[in-house]
Amino acid sequence: MIAYLTVEKFLPELLKELKNVRSVHGNLVLTDGPIQNAVWAHNIWLNAEIIPFESITQAAKALKGLGKLWTHYSFENHRRAELIQDQLPKLRPRVMDFLGELPKDPIGAWTLLDKNTLLAASETNSPFPLGEVQFNENKETPPSRAYLKLWELFTVYGVRPSPGQRVVDFGSCPGGWTWVLQQMGCEVISIDRAPLDEKIARLPRIRFMKTNAFNVKPEDIGAIDWFFSDIICYPEKLLELVKNWQSSGLCSNFVCTIKFQGKTDFETLAAFQGLENSRIQHLVHNKHEVTVWIRKSSA
Repeated sequence: MIAYLTVEKFLPELLKELKNVRSVHGNLVLTDGPIQNAVWAHNIWLNAEIIPFESITQAAKALKGLGKLWTHYSFENHRRAELIQDQLPKLRPRVMDFLGELPKDPIGAWTLLDKNTLLAASETNSPFPLGEVQFNENKETPPSRAYLKLWELFTVYGVRPSPGQRVVDFGSCPGGWTWVLQQMGCEVISIDRAPLDEKIARLPRIRFMKTNAFNVKPEDIGAIDWFFSDIICYPEKLLELVKNWQSSGLCSNFVCTIKFQGKTDFETLAAFQGLENSRIQHLVHNKHEVTVWIRKSSA
């Protein structure tokens, strides 16, 4: 069995994409069969098993027998769950620095299906409790918290440009992504109809173009190493823009936020998934949006 955990507001999206659903427990979906591509899951419990128990001590002993470190997802029987977790080794906070080394010690995850039944997995797909990465945030320089999406992608997933590479940041205002890319040592072409925050605009290696991203032709920019976009637009317009740049042959690496306005656009989401070497994930720092990245080779 494999379990997939999301946040409450995106449970319908997770249920729509999963097959072989066995049961739903709060925001945790238990499935049969092999692991599935789950865009909306923040945490995947890879070897979930059901464990009956009679006492709190017995439950804690069972978990200790499966693994060392545990975090719990609580959706009912909250006090009983707390008493079990209290008997397990304490888990230190895992707060990350940007581009810091990921924790090496695995964390198991568990929940109470009822007062005498555990669902537990000693292996998950994340080194962070329930997949929720937290950063030592920079609360002074970035003009918005949008930068955390790139911090998460670059740090947790290892998808990042190299110093000296030429990149475009579409929909850049007020400049959070441009700031991250500049800090990475990139040569940034920052494009938006609205100006950058003044303290970002003054940084070196940034060329700002005040224009609509959809009016910019690939040949106007020339060859770039990475295409970045946090544009607020309909998903189908973003898909058209990405395909245009792909067909130009002037860029092979893409990172975009697909922003859903109103209901989730599953049709366009599927079209992005059909692009060669694409991967899509609802990051912890995404809102009603997902992040897609496309590499020269799959990653």
